[in-house]
Amino acid sequence: MDERLIKNNVELMRFLDKFYGDKLSRFLESTGKKLKTAIRINSLKIDREHLLERLKGKGFKLTPIPFYDDGFVLDNAPMEVGSTVEHFMGYYYVQGLSSMIPPLLLNPAPGEMVLDIASAPGSKTTQMAQMMKNRGTIVANDIDVERIKALSNNIDRMGVLNTIIIHEQGCRFGQLFPDAFDKVLVDAPCSALGTLNKNTEVVKWWSREKIGKLMSAQKGIILSGFDALRPGGVMVYSTCTVTPEENEYIVNYLLKERLNAEVLDFSLPGITFRDALVTWERFEFAPQIAKCKRIEPHLNPDFEGFFIALIRKLSS
Repeated sequence: MDERLIKNNVELMRFLDKFYGDKLSRFLESTGKKLKTAIRINSLKIDREHLLERLKGKGFKLTPIPFYDDGFVLDNAPMEVGSTVEHFMGYYYVQGLSSMIPPLLLNPAPGEMVLDIASAPGSKTTQMAQMMKNRGTIVANDIDVERIKALSNNIDRMGVLNTIIIHEQGCRFGQLFPDAFDKVLVDAPCSALGTLNKNTEVVKWWSREKIGKLMSAQKGIILSGFDALRPGGVMVYSTCTVTPEENEYIVNYLLKERLNAEVLDFSLPGITFRDALVTWERFEFAPQIAKCKRIEPHLNPDFEGFFIALIRKLSS
């Protein structure tokens, strides 16, 4: 994205300047760089080596990523990666590197009950089904009917058989299915500041007022997801934005409202994580919030900006 577009939004620039300080120029520079395309091989339909052989035969050059055996970055693509027969057949999913991380941390196992509370268009849902080898059950929910169409198409294309699609408000699952799920993914609707390299629309509408509305929804779905989690179960809360009010503040809100919530530490090879904040403006967060992680695009080439919290539900 052209830096001038970002600078036209004075309120956004004021926030970014305060948040990044002397690193602002590096962040803005990262928004102007096109990320390399990444794909996830779909082991539900094809063996990894077989697909790599087919793609290389077409002239694609791929580099494996260090944190996920089925993830690859395209160094050279002789044609549009979404227009191949292999893509049409569901042999791989075009998926950002940051997007692959929440399912890996959640680590759903075959036979488990999993809730994906805001699942469309289905990159993480289909990844989890692959990790579960199509065994167990995924409840994939979204509130947007049009996005559910894309979710349904991707589930069908990728050969996913263990997923139920639901059209429901995310904030209701804690009441509808209390203590029901082994794993819960809350990939929350957010202001998407981590995607500025490709998403110009964010700059047009970003404002503190908009953030306030998003926070209201985020608070509702993180509580709902946690309440739907069984004791001993694990939840991931993630966003593709950098705003602390949508990230650290929301997880801290959960800790205040649910005393049996525990934030877990984590790491993955090949990624430079930044610890989450424990203070921001007038807010002071619980010390364990520092275990949450940020992926900064200027520290991780070809990654979008992301925030991730790994949370366990203790026995009451």
